[in-house]
Amino acid sequence: MKFDPKQIREETSNDFEAAWIAGTKYADEKRVNERHPRSLLRLRYGKPHPVFETIQKLREAYLRLGFEEVMNPVTIEEAEVKKQFGKEALAVLDRCYYLAGLPRPDIGISDERVNQMNSYFGKPFTNDEIDTLKNTLHSYKKGEIDGDDLVYEVANSLDVADMEVTKVLEAVFPELKELAPVPSGSTLRSHMTSGWFLTLAEVWNKKPLPIKFFSVDRCFRREQREDEIRLRNYHSASCVFCSEDVSIDDGKDLATGLLLQFGFVKMRFQKDEKRSKYYMPETQTEVFCYHPRIGWVEVATFGIYSPTALAQYEIPYPVVNLGLGVERLAMILYDAQDMRALAYPQFYAPWELSDMEIAAMISLAETPSTAEGAEIAKSIVRVCEERGKEKSPCEFLAYQGPLFGRDIEVWVTEPEENTLLCGPAYLNEIIVHEGTIYGIPRKKEWETVFEEGVPTGIRFLDAFAAFAARQIEEAEDIAKKEVKVKIVRSGADINIKVEDVAMRSITSKKKKVDIRGPVFITVLGKG
Repeated sequence: MKFDPKQIREETSNDFEAAWIAGTKYADEKRVNERHPRSLLRLRYGKPHPVFETIQKLREAYLRLGFEEVMNPVTIEEAEVKKQFGKEALAVLDRCYYLAGLPRPDIGISDERVNQMNSYFGKPFTNDEIDTLKNTLHSYKKGEIDGDDLVYEVANSLDVADMEVTKVLEAVFPELKELAPVPSGSTLRSHMTSGWFLTLAEVWNKKPLPIKFFSVDRCFRREQREDEIRLRNYHSASCVFCSEDVSIDDGKDLATGLLLQFGFVKMRFQKDEKRSKYYMPETQTEVFCYHPRIGWVEVATFGIYSPTALAQYEIPYPVVNLGLGVERLAMILYDAQDMRALAYPQFYAPWELSDMEIAAMISLAETPSTAEGAEIAKSIVRVCEERGKEKSPCEFLAYQGPLFGRDIEVWVTEPEENTLLCGPAYLNEIIVHEGTIYGIPRKKEWETVFEEGVPTGIRFLDAFAAFAARQIEEAEDIAKKEVKVKIVRSGADINIKVEDVAMRSITSKKKKVDIRGPVFITVLGKG
């Protein structure tokens, strides 16, 4: 089993830089938004979870290596753990979660309970109804009725409403309230290896060699506490390679073929001092990869399963197993420092919105409601773009056409002398940079903000034109309608809406919303 590193690098799209870009910035979304800055419908991508994004990349990587995906059992019997780990089993079981269940109580129906039910439900129950209830409770005891259906079945037996049964069930039958979980001999899988032995035992004589399986799934470990580098519930990306003859070199090839696809081009292999009993002596190996920012870091472990452990399941062929923690790999790819914050940012990560997320929460407060209104807004924008620096007094026809069944005219005007049709800030753009919202012109002094920030595609002019068009649509007398904007001191003055979530983020980080400037545009309706 040999993998050509050069071929893998050429065939996979997950090169080193792409992995890091995908993990830190949604660059494609930003590029599209910059390419179409004036689109009224901003491009808004969904945001994947970094752990599940890494899982998907691992799945694709294994598939490219020719491995078949399987689902291993999640519940493992205690006896299986003892078979697999031998003398180490007790130490392993100490880290396992045992499954427990509520026992089904044997509930009797005495005369006292019948009287209680008669009192609670306000009616006497017949002997037939009581017999039906006894049969229902007996069926529940035997497991013929699920706990989810118990209330419904009791209500059906007594011909009463479900809600009434819910209110009195524990009062009449305290056995249900006093139930305590009873542990079983089943555990939640703490190592993917526990599932591999069971799977291989079933398939080794049903599939041609070599057998190449992988699984990316959850494992559960009863850690004393969760911290920056360990979770009680984590994902393992594990594979097995079963053939007539396997060696340490096969494990190295597996690790190389898998991790090259994540951009790791420098690897070294080191004997693992832990030496798990289910591996042959001297075969358990740690895989270290070189990361350009953090140096050498352990990424995976592989080894050859012990013939003694395999014999417990009558598996006659040697098996190489490789596994890695998905969350650990995701921490490397996403440059995360705390595994808890990476996996559960809603609980552990500091609340923070990216510039792109804030930009997506900025919109026009009012927009035209008709096709004609939208055309009016576009016409106002066109006139201001073309004539905005014309000396006043002046006026220009922006729109002439129908609106709600009548012909109207919309003019952009400036009656005062010795000024311009539009004020200096009319082409200012709304852009988000380092958590602050700016309304700024494209000038050299703001070059860095435009280069590094996230544009919203909204200018003061665009916002005012949409507002003016909406006001004209709603005017009772369009011929007397005048819409104007003078000095802008906040987003509300220019028809800009910032969602409350974005505002909470901005104020919590002591950032600001700086939308201001002299706009001075006047629109008149005639008709």
